[in-house]
Amino acid sequence: MATTADFRNGFTFQDGDNLFSIVEFLHVKPGKGGAFVRTKLRNVKTKAIIERTFRAGEKVDEVRLERRPYDFLYRDGDFYFFMCSETYNQIQLAKEMLGDASNFLIDNCPVEILFHGEIPIELALPKFVEIEITHTEPGFKGNTAQNKTKPATLVTGQVINVPLFIDIGNIVKIDTDTGEYIERVTK
Repeated sequence: MATTADFRNGFTFQDGDNLFSIVEFLHVKPGKGGAFVRTKLRNVKTKAIIERTFRAGEKVDEVRLERRPYDFLYRDGDFYFFMCSETYNQIQLAKEMLGDASNFLIDNCPVEILFHGEIPIELALPKFVEIEITHTEPGFKGNTAQNKTKPATLVTGQVINVPLFIDIGNIVKIDTDTGEYIERVTK
């Protein structure tokens, strides 16, 4: 058991059947009445953000989550297969659990999977991934002076906006948090 004095950003606890992670918290001591802690909590499974207030000293059930390194192997229908980098065990995750992360998964992509015991809870991609462009309209010489963009399809099927000078076969660096183009990669 932990109390509100143990709260910090990223602290995870169980409330009924739900796991919550603290996004933000503030200890408040009003001039009249007892102290309390105002929090913003993220439901670990649904990603929904809620606000909740706790009395000072209130107890919660702390949960230890473990991050394990995995590599993405392949996709089969709505299932994605991963192999543990340490034990070589394989697991499969449904597309619904991955959410937007499935838009940036390429073969051998290193990821971290968050576990509650032996149950996978969340998949964390690296901050940036390098992905090949499979389709885009051709750019024209001289169109590079402006910050204009055009749609481009990645090897994963995701469509993003890229500068006009990007062509089919180019490899681009993508920010996995925002899904935005960062730069062209030259190898």
